[in-house]
This record gives sequence, C-alpha cells and structure tokens, in this order.
Amino acid sequence: MTSFVHLEYSTQHPGVARVESAIASAQAIKRGFSGTRSLATLLLSAMAAAVMVVAYQVMDSMAEGHLLVMWIGLWVVAFATLAVCASTSRTLAASIKASLDRWSRNLATRRADERLWAMAQTDDRVMADLRCAMQRADARYDARDEALLFVPPATTRAVLPSAPNRSNRA
Repeated sequence: MTSFVHLEYSTQHPGVARVESAIASAQAIKRGFSGTRSLATLLLSAMAAAVMVVAYQVMDSMAEGHLLVMWIGLWVVAFATLAVCASTSRTLAASIKASLDRWSRNLATRRADERLWAMAQTDDRVMADLRCAMQRADARYDARDEALLFVPPATTRAVLPSAPNRSNRA
C-alpha cells in the first residue's frame, strides 16, 4: 500500500502578512494626505465660521418663532460660502505652503552655513577646504564671465549682414 503525503506549509507567517498589509495601508493613507488640501480646508472652515457668527448675530435679533428657518438659512449661507471660496482658499493655501517651504529651506541652509563656519573657526582642515572651494567657485565664475565677454570671430561674421558683392553689380 502506497500513500502520498502532501504537506502544504505556508511560506509566510500570518502575523507578518498582517503587519505588511497594515504598513501598506498606512503608506497609502500618507500618500493621500496633502498639506495644501488640509490647509485649504482649515481656511475654508475659518471663513465659514466667520460667516456663521455674523449670521447668528443677525438671527439672534429675530423673534423666536423664526428660529428654525433662520437656522436652515444659516447653514445655507455656510455651505454657499464654502462653495464660493473653495478655489480661492486652495490657491491661498498653496501659496502659503510654498512660502513656508521656502522660508524653512532658507532657514535650514542658513543654520547649516553658520554651523559650518563655526566648525571652520576651530578646525584648520575645514577652513582650508572652505578656502579651496571658494577659490574654485571664483575661478569658475571668472571663466564664465570671460566666456560671456569673448565672442569668436566666426560668430560675428555670421551675425553681421554681408556686404553687397560688387562684382555682381551691373
């Protein structure tokens, strides 16, 4: 009597599979998150809240019998404000985000330069490297300026209009 044994073992641990799927879903959520969109939402909410405060002040002066109608009107005004100001707040949020990114990049660069300069003040090797880099940059700018000032003769002949040929005149 012959029997075959087929053992099918999983090649991956179920706990590892769950953790990998959780990490993948967390990364998908992170990719879907946009700083500009959330800032635009925040600005829209602030504008809608301001409009609602004004509308509530108007509604508060009305008689109590019209409270439900005024409450519905308040929400209509809030959603209309959201609809009208959506594109403006999105562009404002994008410009604010871009300016904050530029500011933080400049701040980080300035701090890094200050740290490097402080280190160069105490370490002669770093100062020598900085001097060498500055000399290379100066030489590169000088070479670029010379290349801009120098115009090869062949280029000037091609640019200038040619003189009329006297031999072809009648």
